[in-house]
Amino acid sequence: MSITDRIADTTELREVYRTPSQGAIDKVIDHVDEGAADFIAASPFMIMATATSDRADASPRGGPVGFVRVLDDNRIAWGDLTGNNRLDSFENVLASPHVGLLFLVPGVVETLRIAGRASLVRSPDVLEACAIDDRLPKVAVVVQVDECYIQCGAAVRRGSLWDTDTWIDETDRPRGAAILKGHTKTPASVDDIEAGLGDYYDNHIWGPGGSKER
Repeated sequence: MSITDRIADTTELREVYRTPSQGAIDKVIDHVDEGAADFIAASPFMIMATATSDRADASPRGGPVGFVRVLDDNRIAWGDLTGNNRLDSFENVLASPHVGLLFLVPGVVETLRIAGRASLVRSPDVLEACAIDDRLPKVAVVVQVDECYIQCGAAVRRGSLWDTDTWIDETDRPRGAAILKGHTKTPASVDDIEAGLGDYYDNHIWGPGGSKER
């Protein structure tokens, strides 16, 4: 497949797409209002996008409903939990603080988008505010909000994300363990990898980020 007809600039791009409606422009606010705060408080999952001049990352973040805290109408924060310690998104933040966040609430077709500037902090009062079941994180991410707005549900509706009738049969679903085996070329069996992942999910994922145990 040869890809040659690339759009080169914003002028050419706007020749392809219509001008956005005034409503799509006016919905963007520069703070977290009551409705956005309620959405964040109901969300157990969001995606954090970061980038530098030579790399980009989109990282899933999840926790109990409301694990992301609204500190005030201009700042939100969450505590880092156990992960693989690659720190791709955190290294990006240190190089360039600009982030994009996408919050989801199961069953709701709209999503909430926030753009802002992130900091990695260890201030005791922030860590306390981000504690989950009295577990204090070692690091919290604080985002200064520049833009906040509700995203229409077209993409979620098109993907039938919350319609369980469209979910593929369990026997046909991709197995993360099989993909991991292919990526790493490990001699371990898929079943053994799956068992190891299960142990990790069941027993280790609630520790503070940076844990030396994993």
